[in-house]
Amino acid sequence: MTSFENKCKILADLWMNYRDDEEFEDFCDYNDIGLPLAYFVTSELVELNGPAEIYISETFDLLCAALGLPLNAAYDGLELMFEVSRMQE
Repeated sequence: MTSFENKCKILADLWMNYRDDEEFEDFCDYNDIGLPLAYFVTSELVELNGPAEIYISETFDLLCAALGLPLNAAYDGLELMFEVSRMQE
């Protein structure tokens, strides 16, 4: 299972590097709270609390679903997730 810290790093990476990518436009629009929140947590700009953790976890679950990836796997980076997703096609 992906650690919460890695979930935040992965989502922050997606938000910072792919939010203007047409392929992720709808995903980023829908997750307009979870993605920047993950970035803020990773950057230590905000302290994590219960509601923030729920938003981030739900956003990560939606990313896994969008990429067709199982939730119970351990991912340590966004590029790995993209690679595994491509292998499943």
